Amino acid sequence: MAATMESDVLVQTQPRSCVAAVRSPRVLAVIPGSGEGMSFIFARRQVASLAETCVEIEMFYLRSRRSVRQLVGEWYRLRKTVKRYSPDLIHAQYGTITSFLCACSSLRPLAVTFRGSDLNSDPSIGSARRGFGFLLSQLAALRASAIICVSESLRGRLWWGRNKAVVVPSGVDLSLFRPMDKEQCRRTIGWRKGMKVILFNAGRSPSLKGLPLAREAAGLAEQMVGPLELFELHGETSPKQIPLYLNAADCLLLTSQFEGSPNIVKEAMACNLPVVSVDVGDVAERLKGVHPSCIVARDPAEIAKAVESVLALGVRSNGREHVAHLSEAEIARKICSIYNSVVYSRQKASTPTTANDR
Repeated sequence: MAATMESDVLVQTQPRSCVAAVRSPRVLAVIPGSGEGMSFIFARRQVASLAETCVEIEMFYLRSRRSVRQLVGEWYRLRKTVKRYSPDLIHAQYGTITSFLCACSSLRPLAVTFRGSDLNSDPSIGSARRGFGFLLSQLAALRASAIICVSESLRGRLWWGRNKAVVVPSGVDLSLFRPMDKEQCRRTIGWRKGMKVILFNAGRSPSLKGLPLAREAAGLAEQMVGPLELFELHGETSPKQIPLYLNAADCLLLTSQFEGSPNIVKEAMACNLPVVSVDVGDVAERLKGVHPSCIVARDPAEIAKAVESVLALGVRSNGREHVAHLSEAEIARKICSIYNSVVYSRQKASTPTTANDR
């Protein structure tokens, strides 16, 4: 069983579930960021789950993307890793410059996962930079052998490769995100008993997440139900603490302008936390059959009414039963199937045709 570590590189050398006589696909997963804290935690978790399946995997963190000089240095470092590791496939876990550098680093098969703001507009960054990143995503899609989009809406934003793109949402760690005693979680966090709490994930892009709208809606809801708190997460909370907040809160509020497949919604569902959300990304699909939870118009008064309705019920949802098919293990199996298809197709294409094959 391979060792697991979070540094520049994570290597899975001998997957447990593989048959020894058959070599597993060797994959280099490229993730933007430092690999610390909440930085692309969903991608890091996905790679960890893939390491438990029939695949050899190494993780490369693309640490610097701010200047041309840094990007050239990262490109050289990536090329050296590709030469040393000799992967069957490179998997860019995000679009924009991450996927583009992967496309330019080698002629090996490339898979790209588009996750949201790499194809959607992000108002928190300048229009020139936003447009440039979008273009790089599209160019990488043109080069890719496999494309994964975490929602159908993202797939629809592709210029090229839409026919080969598949929709595979990020998975949920159902052992970490699970129902827990609400009052015990509140005591651990330090919230007082009986306080009504709306949880809001502002992340590191509050404007993209619609924080002003959430605050306005929470203010209107407070006029209906009495004192409540809009508790904002700003990307600094330890990943292991997030389940405590999801179990301690009364509902999750989502007011994002754009999303792919927001993990916080699936994590809330796994904890049976009711969700009030605008229609964004794949949230409407995720919340089908989940009660109490609702999709509302992007209007503060409508959002406030929905929050008031959920808080008045004061019960947990049935979300977990509707997210079970998105476990990390199940998603890993789907992605491994994509890997195997790409690698097999390449091997088949490179095998000389004999007279008997004709």
